[in-house]
Amino acid sequence: MSRYIANAAIRGANRIVQEADDLLQKTIAELGPDASVQFPNTAYYLPVIYGFTGIEVTKLSDLVPVLEISRSLLHPETEGHTWLPYLGEALDSGVATLFAEEAISGIRFARGEQPEHIPGLELAGTSVTGPIDDIQLRSWGIQLVDGRMPGFAAVIGAARSNEAAVQIIRELQQRNILIFLSGNVNGRSIIHQLMEEGVEMGYDTYIVPFGTDTISTIYAAGFATRAALTFGGMKGGQARGMLLYNKFRCFAFALALGEVDDLKYATAVGALNYGFPVIADTVIPQVLPTGVTIYEHAVSMPFDDIEGETDAEKARRLVQRCMEVRGVKVKITEVPIPVPYGSAFEGERVRRADMRVEFGGKYSRAYEYLKMCPMDEVEDGKIELIGPDFEDIEEAGYMDMGIVVEVAGRKMQEDFEPVLERQIHYFINGASGIQHIGQRDIAWIRMSKTAAEKGLTLKHFGEILHARFQADFGAIVDKVQVTIITEPELYAEWLEKARVAYDFRNKRLAEMTDESVDTFYSCTLCQSFAPDHVCVVSPERLGLCGAYNWLDCKASFQINPTGPNQPILKGAVIDPVKGYFEGINDYAKVGSHGSVEEVAMYSAMENPMTACGCFECIMMVVPEANGFMIVSREDPSMTPAGMTFSTLAGMCGGGIQTPGVMGHGKFFIVSNKFIRADGGLKRVVWMSSFLKESMAEEMKAAAEREGDPDLIDKIADERAATTVEELLPFLEEKGHPALTMPPLF
Repeated sequence: MSRYIANAAIRGANRIVQEADDLLQKTIAELGPDASVQFPNTAYYLPVIYGFTGIEVTKLSDLVPVLEISRSLLHPETEGHTWLPYLGEALDSGVATLFAEEAISGIRFARGEQPEHIPGLELAGTSVTGPIDDIQLRSWGIQLVDGRMPGFAAVIGAARSNEAAVQIIRELQQRNILIFLSGNVNGRSIIHQLMEEGVEMGYDTYIVPFGTDTISTIYAAGFATRAALTFGGMKGGQARGMLLYNKFRCFAFALALGEVDDLKYATAVGALNYGFPVIADTVIPQVLPTGVTIYEHAVSMPFDDIEGETDAEKARRLVQRCMEVRGVKVKITEVPIPVPYGSAFEGERVRRADMRVEFGGKYSRAYEYLKMCPMDEVEDGKIELIGPDFEDIEEAGYMDMGIVVEVAGRKMQEDFEPVLERQIHYFINGASGIQHIGQRDIAWIRMSKTAAEKGLTLKHFGEILHARFQADFGAIVDKVQVTIITEPELYAEWLEKARVAYDFRNKRLAEMTDESVDTFYSCTLCQSFAPDHVCVVSPERLGLCGAYNWLDCKASFQINPTGPNQPILKGAVIDPVKGYFEGINDYAKVGSHGSVEEVAMYSAMENPMTACGCFECIMMVVPEANGFMIVSREDPSMTPAGMTFSTLAGMCGGGIQTPGVMGHGKFFIVSNKFIRADGGLKRVVWMSSFLKESMAEEMKAAAEREGDPDLIDKIADERAATTVEELLPFLEEKGHPALTMPPLF
């Protein structure tokens, strides 16, 4: 705890307790000790005092022992040359301050000086000040409990300008945050600023003006206390339980605007006892270690921090920082796009005749990349399109596009990146009129004419992703910003960054083997397109989409234990060469709804794994060459099978099991388990040149492991052969081992 803050809180507490004592003695002399003390239309007496101590204050004399407790919590200021851990003294002073402020407020009601009359407030839609009545407490309390209202903000003081004041309130309203207003700076309150700007206040707008002095902030603490007593099952005097309830269930924070004096420091430290952090728009000492609060205790966000921004822009950053420090999660219930959205549209196909534009596929490239960033580098909800939209593209045309999603979260881990990245496929497919296939840098997206006519644009992809990531992964993601890139230079720059990340993820499993684990993982993410398809992911066989490896599935299960990646116990080994496992077969029957009886993990010729349509590569037997060809999604050329990639896809997609034809991830080719039952890498007689070039180092290492360092040079590609007639002479000339291996049939 900062000694500066501790001393300020101690000074403020001593003064306000003395003020409360003086006012109590004066009022008892004027009205008598039995004069009634209560907050109108509320239960729990004076709630903060009752919640902490169990004392039921109903008359002036009941406040005498309360102030004795307050005085017992006071401390002298720490001396400049003495080092002490100041947290305890500061927190004590904060509680003493809250007791004194509530006592003063109760006495003011007894004297007829509350609720405060603020001239002109009626023109702002309300005359309500003072504590919130019980009926409204219950209405809002239910919303706080069920998550519709993420939390509340106690805004104290005055903003640097009316523009900033309005923007702060609007930013809070957009996030469905309940707003309590109190305090002033040199006699001017944010309440006055909002009145001058015609902002309507009152219960209906979730903006509640408590009063124009700092003492009226006690009504916010009272609201939190009453919420714990009403909805948390707490009893009077259960201070620890009440404070913990608020720390973990009532996501509130104090926002101090303008100069912070001793009483504001003391009041703010009182709020810390509830686990409510304090954020200031001026320079104050920061208390960043966690402890009493979940995250930081006191944070400074000076408005002059960044030059060139408007007050409104600074207000937006300030509110975002408040949400981050308190850990407030905004619950987004609707995806804000002009077309219907929901799981019913996930398997929708967009035929070429109905297509307005496509990204990726045969004539262009699309990629998606999600990366974790530091908190201060991500602006939640920021969605940016860099480059042109598709309005100038001819109907049924195509264009390159990159989707970059940057996320930040206190519980986010780098291992979660590919897991979240793969959700882009699932999230975008939920929009009516959108078809999304593939992932990483082989994504393929089509938009229908109908969706475009309804006003769907590329920026709406960002709206979808922001809403869904916040809604589905709010436990680990605090901020999401999305950049859609069509500008060529930036597109290429981010594609290179993405590929570096993809490569890093692919190499994480280098030392793991299928034998070293007893659990594989399922992946049913693509069942919206192929209901009977099930991917089984092991350390040595990544998902056919190339986006999920065993570690990714493990992380996915940690994030979402009921999600698409479930652990599968291998069970007894039936055939270690072909890759038959008892547990895998049992799961295949269930996951494929009975359409698949067995799966051979390491064979393409016998019960190969099924595929949807997201595979990076297709392999197919070439009987004449006693081997297999592999064509990558990027390769549009003719193959020795007499079919292109798109035609071959119809033979192995849709969740069907076709011996001799198999979709797979490109890095499975260099796995030690690659079609081990069929002869491994030595059985490959033809391969797209893209695979040879993009995986040159990995291919070379795999060839050396197979005992044939020149093997890759012996494999033909589209530059050497596109027919069987061209392929066979090439293989004979190179001396390819497949020609002398045992027959596949």
